[in-house]
Amino acid sequence: MQIPYIGEIFAFVTAIVWASAVILFKKSGETVHPVALNFFKNLLAMVLLVPTVYFFEGWIFEGFTSDEIILLLASGALGIGVADTLFFRSLNLLGAGLSAIVDCLYSPSIIFLAFLWVGERLGILQIIGVAMIISAVLTITRADKSGFIGRRNLLLGILWGALAMFAMAVGIVMIKPLLNRSPLLPLSEIRLFGGGIILAIVLIFHPRRRKIATPHLTRRGWTYLLTSSFLGAYCALLLWLAGMKYTQASIAAALNQTSNIFIFIFAALFLKEPITRRRVIGIILGVAGAFIVTFG
Repeated sequence: MQIPYIGEIFAFVTAIVWASAVILFKKSGETVHPVALNFFKNLLAMVLLVPTVYFFEGWIFEGFTSDEIILLLASGALGIGVADTLFFRSLNLLGAGLSAIVDCLYSPSIIFLAFLWVGERLGILQIIGVAMIISAVLTITRADKSGFIGRRNLLLGILWGALAMFAMAVGIVMIKPLLNRSPLLPLSEIRLFGGGIILAIVLIFHPRRRKIATPHLTRRGWTYLLTSSFLGAYCALLLWLAGMKYTQASIAAALNQTSNIFIFIFAALFLKEPITRRRVIGIILGVAGAFIVTFG
């Protein structure tokens, strides 16, 4: 029996699950270093994806050449290992609400890189969308009058967040030809391995590696760490793939984009982050701009 709009449901649930994971990542970041948090997230996802990939797709490396595997590992190292660590650092500094606005820079980063590397042309609507997203980020560059975040943390958080979105975009655009012809579950698993490898190297050579690798977590801290990693790195990925499979990619992408709105709302409800007029204008401009960039 086929359920009507099952793909749309999966895509919409993806947005809610990812937004929930971001709130939990913010709580985890209060006690866990971004490098350790990212490493644990990737490790848990890798372990859970191995039987999942084998069940649905068979042996994970089947169908990939050695050059393609190296490319996927490099993509994961940059787009997951580096980018997610920067994202967690930005999330710690900005809070989830402002982070949701900065994350809108992901779409124009993809468009810009596709223009440079693949030769895709920018339409007038896409240029307008990019301008709206940049305007959204600029609206939050002033010091927060609520006292929730200081000027230095604000600017550093925006910088780390922007770099995170750009690194994620590079990691995706560099494997775009593979995305069009390869099964996404095995591809995702290999990228996770790449992210895990670079993070392991960072942990080995980091001067504070012992302190980073052994955070003193309470029972509640472990709960945040496990649930955020499970929801964000495993559940959200599977739901995203299901949404892409059972409905049109454009519809799934539009519903996925609503995660920024949910993050903004959840941050106010559960983290008690302030909702100001400047923030509301920023999230409206950012999300609307992301939609226009994606579908313009």
